[in-house]
Amino acid sequence: MVDRKRRERTIIVWLIVVALFVATLGVFPIVRSGNVAAVSWALLVVATALFYARFERRSVPAREMALLAALAAIAAVGRIPFAALPSVQPTTFVVVTAGIAFGAEAGFVVGAAAAVVSNLFLGQGFWTPWQMFAWGLAGATAGWLRRTGLFTGRFGMAAFGFAWGFLFGWLMNLYVAAEMWDVGGPKGLVALAAASFWFDLAHAATNAVLLGLFGRGWVRTLDRIGRKYKIVSD
Repeated sequence: MVDRKRRERTIIVWLIVVALFVATLGVFPIVRSGNVAAVSWALLVVATALFYARFERRSVPAREMALLAALAAIAAVGRIPFAALPSVQPTTFVVVTAGIAFGAEAGFVVGAAAAVVSNLFLGQGFWTPWQMFAWGLAGATAGWLRRTGLFTGRFGMAAFGFAWGFLFGWLMNLYVAAEMWDVGGPKGLVALAAASFWFDLAHAATNAVLLGLFGRGWVRTLDRIGRKYKIVSD
């Protein structure tokens, strides 16, 4: 059973990697013909659907759903007061700790839901599915790596959060670059990464500080809640 779950996770990871590779570099003829946005959107939907399909396949108790909904609400509400400070918000912190405490599926669901809920106040748009995927993937990767020992110390948590500050920005840059691929192409993606550097750095620094200072304590609290209500992590 464990081996089967590992195989499924590996397949999902590789599908995501291939999807992002194709969307970024445009190796298919349809992409070269100028339909990068359409292809990237299709791959984004497929990758996101895979996570939700895995989550829906197992029986999720009502108490687990309530806890994940509460975490998503905290992540979403935490973003709103900091809207005036670009890239400075605790959303990634909550999403990552949810993934560490309860696993990849829970981390993805919390991240994706946080994006949708917070954008009800900050504004929905074509960027919302990309934010769902980016925050969801941050929570999922935290869940995948939680057994590796990376998060046993403050430095590992801070480093992971710092890295995801930039990865989140690059994924959002991919959305913009795909929409304007005919104009900028791969060079446009590089230009966007350069233009967003300081915003991504602010996000990365915020993640590093929050996870480094409060990450382990938050995860211990979530672990206690999980044990109390017998929530089984993946």
